[in-house]
Amino acid sequence: MTTNGNVIAFLLLAACRGILLTASLIGGPVLAVAQEGPPGITHRTIFPAFDDKAPACTAPAGLTKVLAYVQENEREFLQGVGNGLSLAAKNRGLEYRNVVVENDAANAAAQIDLFRAAKVGAVIGTSSNPAVISHSLQQVIWSGAFVGTIVPPPATLLLNAPQYATGKVLTDAAIAHIVTKLGGKANVVLLTQDSMQYLSPRFKAMRDGFDKLPGVTVVADITPDPVSKEGGFAAMNTILLANPDVDVVLGSDAVVLGALKALRAAHKDRPNQFLGGIDGEPEAVSEIKKGDGPYKASVALSSPVFGYAMGQFAADWLEGKSIPQAMDILPIALTNDNIVQYEADLADPASVYGNTMRRNAYLKMYGNICYDTRDQYVNFPWSSEQN
Repeated sequence: MTTNGNVIAFLLLAACRGILLTASLIGGPVLAVAQEGPPGITHRTIFPAFDDKAPACTAPAGLTKVLAYVQENEREFLQGVGNGLSLAAKNRGLEYRNVVVENDAANAAAQIDLFRAAKVGAVIGTSSNPAVISHSLQQVIWSGAFVGTIVPPPATLLLNAPQYATGKVLTDAAIAHIVTKLGGKANVVLLTQDSMQYLSPRFKAMRDGFDKLPGVTVVADITPDPVSKEGGFAAMNTILLANPDVDVVLGSDAVVLGALKALRAAHKDRPNQFLGGIDGEPEAVSEIKKGDGPYKASVALSSPVFGYAMGQFAADWLEGKSIPQAMDILPIALTNDNIVQYEADLADPASVYGNTMRRNAYLKMYGNICYDTRDQYVNFPWSSEQN
């Protein structure tokens, strides 16, 4: 095949500049070029409290009233996000679309690109490898659409939990159990997500806490692959070969539930163990409610509640309203005293969002952005703990 030299030169220039070509490239015409846009806020910035009375601005033009969710996998936590998003979309008259990419970051980027090409008005993106999808999300922002993310940038609304505080809440509960129930001595397993730099403060808090207890031995500190129930099961089976007596297991709910499955299969589960997770996933809550099992705590980050809030702000964006640039998902340590109310909130996130006092127990909002100021999107790893 022969190719026009000018076309080749253009393609090389486009590749160097990161320009997306939507065309029959070799030997065909270039139909459309997505130009680079503003980089957003790339330096660490302290945002003031969200001003819900900020003046409205221009509503985006030429975008469809669609809220699309690119979902990393089928974890219950991420399903909860989808539940909140779909309910908000229904209540605000938006079409809701959802695609699950099963931990395939390249597929996630491709799906985001397809939504942008379809002029979707709002995209929520999650991925097992945020770096792979970041440029695709930027291109959605440059199109004028709303972009929401959970922890990594870029986004017009970035959600994060105060990660060190989240890890500390769980660690403090585990330490109290070690001191009161295990005589101050324990073999501890940490199932981490250190490969996700934005979550690493959780596990620093755990290490900091256990370093202060001379009777604690961390027998394993690893990241399961994948970070899922299956990954936790596989990791725990390997750990038990070398360390059959485990007293404490901490990590995300998904991996700790997998570890619990492995302990039960090996007949190594005991009522006086402390298994604790983060995310407040329904299966973890069910284990805690049993009252006599190893699963003792879950730090809840109510995904339907913040998913509903994100969907509401997406709808506000499309109407030209000012929305937060960033939002804290506040950690809540679940106990038998508050699980009933927590489950009611999971089932009815709209009522939580509509009640300022209840909403403020879950969420805290910072900064302001709208379509007219979209060049001020968050493009750095924001955390309120660094404010």
